[in-house]
Amino acid sequence: MAADIPRPRALRTGRRPWRATAYTNLRGERMINRREFLQSIPLGALSLAAWGTPLGAADAMGAPASAAKPAMDVDRLVSLAGDNVPARIGAYPARLLELLHGRADVNDFYLAKGAVAELEAKFAKMLGKEDAAFMPTGTLANQVAVRLLCGDRRRLLLQKESHVYRDEEDATSTVSGINPVPLEGGATEALYPAVVDAFEQGTEDAYPVEVGAISLESPVRRLDGATVPLETIGKIAALAKRKGAGMHLDGARLLLMCGSKGFEVERYCAPFDTVYVSLYKYLGAPFGAILAGNAATIARARHLRHVFGGTIFHGWIAALVASGNLDGFQQRFAQARAEGEKLLALLGGIPGITVHRVENGSNVAFLQLDKHVEAGLASRLEKADVVIGGIENCRLRLTMNETLLRKPAASIAAAFSP
Repeated sequence: MAADIPRPRALRTGRRPWRATAYTNLRGERMINRREFLQSIPLGALSLAAWGTPLGAADAMGAPASAAKPAMDVDRLVSLAGDNVPARIGAYPARLLELLHGRADVNDFYLAKGAVAELEAKFAKMLGKEDAAFMPTGTLANQVAVRLLCGDRRRLLLQKESHVYRDEEDATSTVSGINPVPLEGGATEALYPAVVDAFEQGTEDAYPVEVGAISLESPVRRLDGATVPLETIGKIAALAKRKGAGMHLDGARLLLMCGSKGFEVERYCAPFDTVYVSLYKYLGAPFGAILAGNAATIARARHLRHVFGGTIFHGWIAALVASGNLDGFQQRFAQARAEGEKLLALLGGIPGITVHRVENGSNVAFLQLDKHVEAGLASRLEKADVVIGGIENCRLRLTMNETLLRKPAASIAAAFSP
């Protein structure tokens, strides 16, 4: 069913009236396609003037915030929601100028040389692999990896909660003709017997289907940052080797494990043939990903990147920012984790707050709040330059990131007290 909506005169073409597609949601409410709704807004209503202003200085439509509510200084705040360090969009040019100072070798040409090559070399060394390739998106990094590792064997084992299975538009089957087999077990030891069962199912039939690769996500976003234990990874990798299957790590948030007990980046990546790491989830880049592996695999990955249309003309902007933030990141995040542990210990001592940790977690924890603590909490924290996400059923999700280094844990905890 369609609804006629007046289209701004400047956007009209010819005499045909513009129509926005309407549909009915599961509650029976009539809805309009988001893109077409935005097209119906008069030109200029979506102002870019708000970009580059401090948080709170403008609302989503570019209108000034209430004068009674002062803007928060994004460079001072402690954000307990999200993996990244919040930044104004307008801060990117300043950061680029800072990183460009005294350098004339950053430019790349179709992702060759310059800052891109520099970043690739850094990651290859950090992850313990022979080579690494810049990818414009994490989806492309994952899809290139599983396509190369599977080859002619058309079955891919992966967690049912994983990015590759849930967030990439069935790309494995649509683009590469690879059949994903979702596994139970999440990020626990139960993942290994699930892999064993999957291999057995593939061989017991009259016409067996071979497993080409296993893709493991760790930390797992849909499991609140839970990580797969290295011992479990080792058992799965040994089985994969015996069966002739490849191993891929979707490590989009891999470096958020830095500072956790016994974690070493290279050691954790060693059982995998290919490793993907995001450049924007916590390294501050506007886009991009890294795919690492042996030299032969990454050479083929660069070829496939071009086949899929991913060899963009320039990647140096993302590479330069990510490279600048990568320097010292492991040490900084280990410090942030330590501050986060101090904060959780202090919060656990406040009446009305119960701390719940994620088993084998990376940087996420939960607080159960009583009504007395919950009342006015966001306002109290905002006055202390601390921001949180939404509270649902008196339960608050806390995420550790580098902003924890901006304020003593004791002062953050004090703002939680009613």
